[in-house]
Amino acid sequence: MSEVIVGKWGKNLAIRVPIEIARGLGLSDGEAVEIAAVDGDIHIRRHGAKAEARRKAEIAAEEIMANAQHRTLGGLSIRELREEGRRW
Repeated sequence: MSEVIVGKWGKNLAIRVPIEIARGLGLSDGEAVEIAAVDGDIHIRRHGAKAEARRKAEIAAEEIMANAQHRTLGGLSIRELREEGRRW
């Protein structure tokens, strides 16, 4: 976490993003970001962040489904497994 100072840029206030954070994120000059006030905090998000998170989630879901095809419940249903778990 870096501490930065809020400055004035024309009639607006501005926050500088430290270069090490910008490089780590691959953030570039002129790139559009979203900014929002959430419960008194400032949230800044890259436009691609949601799309990237969704892409990663879809890949993970595909991997889970592919792995699930090779696994069985030994002929038991989910309900039977839950009941078995309650007995312990």
